[in-house]
Amino acid sequence: MNHQALGIIEVRGLAAAVAAADTAAKTAAVTILGYEPTKGSGLVVLKISGEVSAVTAAIEAAKEQVANVSTVFASRIIARPHEELARYLS
Repeated sequence: MNHQALGIIEVRGLAAAVAAADTAAKTAAVTILGYEPTKGSGLVVLKISGEVSAVTAAIEAAKEQVANVSTVFASRIIARPHEELARYLS
């Protein structure tokens, strides 16, 4: 990940995750790493990376956007994730 921050946001529904990704990408210079749906509960985790300030701004904007149409269950920003974590994100 080259010392970039990792941002994750967990929302209910794929449409909310797509809206979150769109908002995040439009808000700051971040890279959308992908999403992972959970089994059975309808939750989707969106993963983004970039500079700490960009990821922070993108996650905050995405949370506001999703709160208007769905539920945000969790979000987290990891400033400098360990290199070993990268293999779990692909």
